[in-house]
Amino acid sequence: MCVSGTPDPTGTLGHSRAAAPHDGAEPPPGAGPTADDDSAPVVEFWRALGLPGLVDVHTHFMPQRVLDKVWAYFDAAGPLVGRAWPITYREAEHRRLERLRAYGVRAFSSLVYPHKPQMAAWLNAWAGDFAARTPDCVHTATFYPEPGAGDYMVAALDSGARIVKAHVQVGDYDPRSRLLDPVWAALQERQTPVVIHCGSGPMPGSYTGPGPIREVLARFPRLYLVVAHLGLPEYRSFLDLVERYPNVYLDTTMVFTEFTERTTPFPRDELPRLRALGHRVLFGSDFPNIPYPYVEALQALVRLELGSDWLRAVCHDNAAALLGLDLDTSPGFPNR
Repeated sequence: MCVSGTPDPTGTLGHSRAAAPHDGAEPPPGAGPTADDDSAPVVEFWRALGLPGLVDVHTHFMPQRVLDKVWAYFDAAGPLVGRAWPITYREAEHRRLERLRAYGVRAFSSLVYPHKPQMAAWLNAWAGDFAARTPDCVHTATFYPEPGAGDYMVAALDSGARIVKAHVQVGDYDPRSRLLDPVWAALQERQTPVVIHCGSGPMPGSYTGPGPIREVLARFPRLYLVVAHLGLPEYRSFLDLVERYPNVYLDTTMVFTEFTERTTPFPRDELPRLRALGHRVLFGSDFPNIPYPYVEALQALVRLELGSDWLRAVCHDNAAALLGLDLDTSPGFPNR
C-alpha cells in the first residue's frame, strides 16, 4: 500500500529451514541468518497447512533510490493517515531477499510503479534485470498513460514479464485514458495479470474507487485484474466486480491486520462471500513496506476462520495457477 505467536491451523509441527540460494545480489555462500531472523512462525504456518511454501503476489523491489523515496514518503505520511507508518523491513536488498526465502516464499513480485511520464520504461528495464538475477521473482512490469505506453508494454511482455503493476492512486491518472487503450488491449490479449491499486484507501485519489475501473472492464471484460488490498475501503463494490467478471481477483495485502482493521475494517457480513470467492483471492503482504512483522499478515487470515482449504488456495495454489508457475522445477525455488 502507498499513500498520494502465529496460530497453527492444523496442530503442532516442527520447523526447519534450508539455506537460501545464492545469486548476484546476495552475500557470499555460507552467510547465515542474522540474529533477528523471524522466519520460524511463518514456516510453521505453511507447514501446518501441508503447503510447500507461500506465493506472495504483492511485494516491492525497486531501484534503491526510488525505494528510498518511497520510504521517506511513508516516514512523512503519519500526519496524512493519522498515525505512524514505520517500515519494518528497511534493509539492504540482499537481506530482504534472504528474509523472503527464509520465510518459504517460493515466488514473489517486484511491483514497481511510476508517478510521472517517462519513468515506466526505465522501471521495466530495471525489473527485467532484477528478475534475470533473481529466479524466484516473477518478472514484473508497469505503465503510465503516455504516448508509446502500448509499445513499451508489448516490449516488456515480449521480454518475459508475467505480472504488471498499476497504481492509480500514486500515479494520479485516469485508468480510462485512451492512452492506455493499447496497454489494456495487449494485457487482455496476453492474459497477463495486473495487480492494480484502484481502491480509495488509505487516502482517496482523483481516480480511485470502483467507478473508473468498472468502466475499463466494460471495455476490456477479459482483463486479468488483481485488485490490491481487496479494494479497501470499497470492499463490497470490488467483491461485486469479482462476481461479475471471471478474470478479476483480489489480493489480501494489509487487509484484516490489526493495523488496517482499526480504520477500515472488512465487513464481517461479507465473510461468507469472501469464502465462496476463495478461488480468486491471492495472498499479498506489501513487503517490505509494512508497519508490522510479516507473520501478522498470515495470522490475520487465520483469524478469519475460513478453513484450511481456503488458506491453502489463497496462500499458494491460486497464485501459482494464475501465474503459471512451475514451482517444482524452477531452480529459483529451493526445496524445503
